[in-house]
Amino acid sequence: METRFLLALLVLLLIVAGVIFRVAFWPAIRRRRILSAPFPEHWQKIIQQRLSWYQHLPQEVQSLLRDQVKLFLSDKRFVGCAGQEIDDDIRVTIATQACLLTVNRSGSPYPALRSVLVYPSTFVTTREVRDELGLVSTERTAMLGESWSHGKVVLAWDNVAHGVLNVHDGLNVVLHEFAHQLDHESGATNGAPLLDSASDYKSWSDVFSREFERLQFQADQRQATLLDHYGATNPAEFFAVATETFFERPGEMAWRHRELYLEMTKYYQLDPTGWARPT
Repeated sequence: METRFLLALLVLLLIVAGVIFRVAFWPAIRRRRILSAPFPEHWQKIIQQRLSWYQHLPQEVQSLLRDQVKLFLSDKRFVGCAGQEIDDDIRVTIATQACLLTVNRSGSPYPALRSVLVYPSTFVTTREVRDELGLVSTERTAMLGESWSHGKVVLAWDNVAHGVLNVHDGLNVVLHEFAHQLDHESGATNGAPLLDSASDYKSWSDVFSREFERLQFQADQRQATLLDHYGATNPAEFFAVATETFFERPGEMAWRHRELYLEMTKYYQLDPTGWARPT
């Protein structure tokens, strides 16, 4: 009887040890396996064919970006909606752009993100809105992309494909929606992502508040601006629009919005003005 008890206890301890090992060490082991695997050649071809800016990145940034893409695609689930079929062209094209925002960050990209939903074209969302009198109504809105705080990004594939054809217009739905994901890491999607220190938050707040108010005024006056007027909607949209401009029109942003550009270089740990720009 005592022998059976000891055997059962040993089995139980082995099971517990296995669970502890899996929880404590398996993620790190899995990460090393993913990073040590060669980058698939057909993924590389997709990047080179779809994303003209990739070849102009410094070699070290290309290498870091490939690692981020491998981690992203190992963790995130892509879901085709409204008949959209998912293939590596879609997955790699979206993942590479999303990972450009996290290329110099440690850890896996977008840890809170679980799913990327892809529609073939513009999709319609339905939500309740409350007016100034407190009355609630249902509003249907056509969308090109949407970022949800509970681990989902929604994209229209035709807009994604169109966005990579023009890398100078400052408009990119993938950069925009994934900027919202970064923004929400602080717990609120409010235009202030996670920063390193209180002094960083003060500098960020001072510059972004001033630039946001400036864009609001210019949008009200219907003035031509480098930053898309959609950024005047609220601080969260301003950060997302600033991200699009930072990566697609860095030279103009550094010249016309110097302080804003410097805040973005500090946050993304990148300086796109130093990259040769595709024509």
